[in-house]
Amino acid sequence: MDYRTNILLNLPYILYGGLGLFLVFQLYYLLFVYTRLARYKVESIRGTQTSPSVSVIICARNEQENLKSFLPTILQQDYLNFEVIVVNDYSDDETKWILQDFQTKYRHLKIVDIKEHVRLKHSKKFALTMGIKAAQYEHLLLTDADCQPQGTHWLSEMAGAFTEGKELILGYSPYFKNKGFLNKLIRFETTHTAMSYLSYALKKNTYMGVGRNLAYTKSLFFKGKGFNAHMHIKSGDDDLFVNHNATAANVNIAIHPDAHVYSLAKDTWKSYYKQKARHAGASIAYKKKHQYMLGTQLFTAIAFYLMLIVCLTAYPSRWYFVVGAYLLRLLLQFVIFKPIYSKLAVKDLLLWLPILDLFFYFYICFNGIFNRNKKQKSWK
Repeated sequence: MDYRTNILLNLPYILYGGLGLFLVFQLYYLLFVYTRLARYKVESIRGTQTSPSVSVIICARNEQENLKSFLPTILQQDYLNFEVIVVNDYSDDETKWILQDFQTKYRHLKIVDIKEHVRLKHSKKFALTMGIKAAQYEHLLLTDADCQPQGTHWLSEMAGAFTEGKELILGYSPYFKNKGFLNKLIRFETTHTAMSYLSYALKKNTYMGVGRNLAYTKSLFFKGKGFNAHMHIKSGDDDLFVNHNATAANVNIAIHPDAHVYSLAKDTWKSYYKQKARHAGASIAYKKKHQYMLGTQLFTAIAFYLMLIVCLTAYPSRWYFVVGAYLLRLLLQFVIFKPIYSKLAVKDLLLWLPILDLFFYFYICFNGIFNRNKKQKSWK
């Protein structure tokens, strides 16, 4: 019997062994990673800790409508001592005049204007650095011009997480709910990303955060030399900064509903593709251990789905093994994701899990393959 005949005879065991292996990996992430967040008890920390003075920093380029809609909620936070710094990154719309009008009503609003230089094309990291240098307080809270806090206690919840020894606070920023499959996919992807980085943070293995709702100290920023290590990458002002500066001891999370910051989701597939392309470009600068960790998670999820198809196609008579493996993973997802989706305010997506999970993994993989090493041209 030659080796080819031997392989054919043992092919069912090889295929189903592969399916079982990828299933074990997926069960590990469900049972030993995501359960951290599922079991996490969310409590308000408003007023339970010290309330440090805070500088809120927003970078804006041609955001006149968003500033008019969302900036008032930030300026009207129920907090004792804070300032709001808006960095006007050479906008050519009415942003400058809108900010000046706000400044006449809110004395704690500070404006930093950046002028365009024909020979200098900078990224958001430069604008953010200018805002941080202009901040008068040690504790910094970052968000974007198209973001709206859940209410007036957002600042209290985020600042309250600066307990002793904590220099970096990971918040959560869902997208507004709208009609259509694209909106569901974007919200699912955002939830999945948050579920992952929050769970790993609870495991003391923080690898990223999102700039729509992120806080850290000015001392940490300058101690880590700001964005110098990845200034050549347009994106990454949030996830790369966290990836390079987080430790097992200096990170806290703040995910009480009052700490949520909502944002406007992309409304076209093209704009969403470009957004994810920027994110994929930043991941090449993650610490190697985090690249392997996330790569393994993505690869085994895709391989699990592919092996389901291969096994069912090659040996349809043994369909019950394939269906059993799929239902086991799906059942555990429902059980573990249900409390997480409740915490992250996306309970409506739970019933869409079978479709969105499949679509998410293959779309993210497709996007990453084509954009991981592509040079980024802008920060928006």
